[in-house]
Amino acid sequence: MLNIPYLLKELTVEEKAGLCSGADFWHTKTVERLGLDAILVSDGPHGLRAQKENKEQPGKTETVQAVCYPSGAALAAGFSRSLMQRIGDAIGEEAVAEGVHTVLGPAINMKRSPLCGRNFEYLSEDPYVAGELAATFVSAVQAHHVGTSPKHFAANNQETRRMSVSAEVSERALREIYLTAFEKVVKNAKPWTMMCSYNRINGTYSCENEWLLSTVLRKEWGFDGIVMSDWGAVNHRVNSLKAGLELEMPSSRGERDKLIAEAVRNNTLPIEVLDQAVTRLLEWIDKGIGRAAAEYNREAHHELARKAACECAALLKNEGVLPLNKEQKVVFIGEFAEKPRYQGGGSSHINSFRVDSALDAAKAYPNVAYTKGFGAETDEIDDEALRQAVKLAQEAEVAVIFAGLPDVFESEGYDRTHLNLPECQNRLIEAVAAVQPNTVVVLHNGSPVYLPWRDKVNAILEMYLGGQAVGQATVDLLYGEENPSGKLAESFPLRLEDTSCWLNFPGDTKRVVYSEDIFIGYRWYDARRIAVQYPFGHGLSYTTFSYEDIRLSRKKLSDQETLQVSVTVKNTGKRAGSEIVQLYVAPCAVADIVRPIKELKGFEKVKLEPGEQKTVVFTLDKRSFAYYDTDIKDWVAPSGEYTLLAGPSSAELPLKAVVTVHSTTIIPLKITDTTTVGEVLRLSSNPAPLKQLLKRMDAVGDLDDPDALGKSTGLMRNSMTEYMPLHAMICFSDLTMEEIAAVEKTLK
Repeated sequence: MLNIPYLLKELTVEEKAGLCSGADFWHTKTVERLGLDAILVSDGPHGLRAQKENKEQPGKTETVQAVCYPSGAALAAGFSRSLMQRIGDAIGEEAVAEGVHTVLGPAINMKRSPLCGRNFEYLSEDPYVAGELAATFVSAVQAHHVGTSPKHFAANNQETRRMSVSAEVSERALREIYLTAFEKVVKNAKPWTMMCSYNRINGTYSCENEWLLSTVLRKEWGFDGIVMSDWGAVNHRVNSLKAGLELEMPSSRGERDKLIAEAVRNNTLPIEVLDQAVTRLLEWIDKGIGRAAAEYNREAHHELARKAACECAALLKNEGVLPLNKEQKVVFIGEFAEKPRYQGGGSSHINSFRVDSALDAAKAYPNVAYTKGFGAETDEIDDEALRQAVKLAQEAEVAVIFAGLPDVFESEGYDRTHLNLPECQNRLIEAVAAVQPNTVVVLHNGSPVYLPWRDKVNAILEMYLGGQAVGQATVDLLYGEENPSGKLAESFPLRLEDTSCWLNFPGDTKRVVYSEDIFIGYRWYDARRIAVQYPFGHGLSYTTFSYEDIRLSRKKLSDQETLQVSVTVKNTGKRAGSEIVQLYVAPCAVADIVRPIKELKGFEKVKLEPGEQKTVVFTLDKRSFAYYDTDIKDWVAPSGEYTLLAGPSSAELPLKAVVTVHSTTIIPLKITDTTTVGEVLRLSSNPAPLKQLLKRMDAVGDLDDPDALGKSTGLMRNSMTEYMPLHAMICFSDLTMEEIAAVEKTLK
């Protein structure tokens, strides 16, 4: 255990400054004279990307072989805290075995646009889902004395100009959408580190944003770990240290360490700020060093990867063709059956020790033929391959087409420009579906795609980027060895033009305006009543479920109390299956406060045998009903009736209950002469003086004269009065300025 007070006393200013940046790409610096060891970090949102010295080429590193689990988009579709626990446990074990002290993940940025090139890493368009799953993952990894680094904090929602673009976003949208998942992780799982993003937020780089790193993260949320930069994200080193960023990664070869030491010596950086940063760094190092060596069972972890891929797969459509039976004559079409796309490109890319293909897995079924049809890495149409695919499809009882996005279509570093699959795939699917009514499409993609042929095929199975065991998992699902239970954690839009940020993605050369504010994903489609291909939360099963009952622990509560919501669901089919029960809250109507139609506030995955029913209990608190009020800088759950909706997806919510919430929050009313009459009547604790003045308006002017103003005069008068500034009352009454000022003083 490190003697931190002693080290802080013995370290020189230069050594302290040196600890604030990496030694290389993956290690922190050592201080040999004081016995201070280095920390090794590794990418790892869905598998370990650890680096080690290349014995054959000294000075160079190589990536160790590891297990590649389903990517973030796939894992979120599992809607399973239990699964995230198991994945986190496994990655924690692997990190210990490889000597990794901190895993750089999970990646929990919101999916503002389906075009973001890194969406395959991110969990969801919904902050509640992302926060709940990420917190479980973090707790599981850290139980092995391995740190985590939730990323990228914050509003890093695109790859285009990610190192410089300014996300122009309201505080309300930040609080309700873009910060919520990070807040959940910090409060519920206490991550050892937090990774700061490249971009600017409202003009200020995240890595030197004191409001973000110190006010919100530390003071409000209670974060007690270190903040590290994304690789190369630091703009001004001294300013970032002052703002609350302890560790710059990777190494700047000592160049920026000098800036810190110089700033201390010329008194532009208080030594106390540097000492605080070093103290936090030493606490982090102390947590990671001194662990016992360990090993893990690769094959067992590969089996976990298979189970995870099965549990995360979302059956988007099934008109009776699935599951297949082994007697059927089946043809697999598409090179993804032979060479699955199971992970994305960039910093999360895993050197997998093994990869299962669907074609290899299908060898257990004697009646499966294969033809390439199209290449996995191209958009070129091969007419001869297409003709062969159509011929074999005609001869088979079922055609299974393995489609998806090639590696170059989506990756870290750049964004997509469209939602389309390669044209060679769309053309082949159309041609096969025209001759084979039992056509199944299996999708390998990291984010939503447009499916123009969805009404012409019999079934669609979304496997996402399902990890190294996705091939075996796909075959297990196709043949009913496993039952699909995943649901989409993101919406699949009909058109790119329908998305909330269509006009503001990826922005101009310097900024991107989040004009949609809090309305992303299903919140946007609900509010605009826009149809989608497949809604948030959608996913089918080989069995059926019915939603039987919803009950509340109370009908009325204050915002300081909690509410238990019990939802009963029954398996009405003939085989066992798992259902993801979803609970949404529709807010009460409040004047001048725009809120989503509904928001997800609970989910639970429950396994049911045929005929079995279970009751899931959700607990809701103030935040479940609240919006963020930027005037009082706090969460407010307005008084009123809230509707609770439960069901299998955001578009199918058969159960409903109403609860009345009483707000205990007092919103102070700042009275000026531009305050409106309506604001005073709604928010003032003593509106009586103003009501007396309003009576004086009745006897003056022609606001109540239908002959003068028409038949709508009553509505006009009410609306005009509602939005009338106090100073304007003098023009529509016999009031004096002194009388109005006196009432303003009384109201204050």
